[in-house]
Amino acid sequence: MCHKLHMMLWNGLMHLAPSIKVIHKEKVRNMQAVEIVRIICKGVIWNDPQNQQLLKKAFFKAATLGISKFVQEIIAAYKGSVYWEDENKHTIFHVAVLHRRAEVFNLIYSSTFKSNWLGSNDNIRNNILHFGGKLVPSSEVAGAALQMQRKLEWFKAVENLVHPFLREAVNNEQTPREVFTEEHKELVKEGEKWMKETATACSVVAAFIITVMFAAAFTVPGGNDSRGIPNFLHESSFIIFAVSDALSLFSSIISVLMFLGILTSRYSEEDFLLSLPRKLIIGLITMFFSIASMMVSFGATIYLVLFSTWKWVFIPITLVGCVPVTLFALLQFPLLFDMYSSTYGRGIFGRK
Repeated sequence: MCHKLHMMLWNGLMHLAPSIKVIHKEKVRNMQAVEIVRIICKGVIWNDPQNQQLLKKAFFKAATLGISKFVQEIIAAYKGSVYWEDENKHTIFHVAVLHRRAEVFNLIYSSTFKSNWLGSNDNIRNNILHFGGKLVPSSEVAGAALQMQRKLEWFKAVENLVHPFLREAVNNEQTPREVFTEEHKELVKEGEKWMKETATACSVVAAFIITVMFAAAFTVPGGNDSRGIPNFLHESSFIIFAVSDALSLFSSIISVLMFLGILTSRYSEEDFLLSLPRKLIIGLITMFFSIASMMVSFGATIYLVLFSTWKWVFIPITLVGCVPVTLFALLQFPLLFDMYSSTYGRGIFGRK
């Protein structure tokens, strides 16, 4: 009975949402493909060189395309497959780094024999760190700064695994770091341009907020008495105005300082990994907070000035005041989310 109810519910969901049916079919197809690979691996005589040669092409093709399940099943069935080399003397993890296949490369963390084959060179004396330094076109992330951050993550991940000798090893001409610097010159320039344009635009907005909120602090709603004390000092809405005005002023100052730090940065390669993204994240968050606080201050001022005479005006004006905050969040949240997840998220290597 439970099985029938489950099937009825599942069929109903697939009829209501066709995309679920597509995902289900894709998942079943993937599971069937993995099961076929397992059956093949069980029936193969791995000591036969002819069998190894037949599976080797599929093995390296799967690594090139990033099909980690296929690669994982082959390695589980025959441990010696990690020592296989293609016609260019590339091992499976050389191919994973060269094509930026993170899921295949992550299999390295479950291996216990990496010290031997990570030091191998190809036909032109490139080691695995040279491959990590090459510029590979990618559509995983948008924006030159995020792409540069991703390239650095790859290079650092490989660099942390290889022997220190390989970090200074020279192929026909260059060390891995020199390869990385040479091939990423243009990307660094594009990332610098994007960062400066973003910081300049945001700092103008933040500076405008500072000007407005600083002026509002000395022109309090309701005016002052003969002693300079605000007339609405004991009103709760005046306290809200004062606190939100101060918060908006201070957060916008922090935002400007962060964007100033971006504009005056040296823009070295390492800055794109953590320093520049962190400053941009703090700057965007504090600017959003300053805009929200400014609108709260505006709402409190409207309440103090108009509530006694035109009570009905307060609610629509307050609702309209939420529009700039919501609009800023909708426009900037995708960028902030991508930057935060790329900098502080799980990462492409699972933070191993």
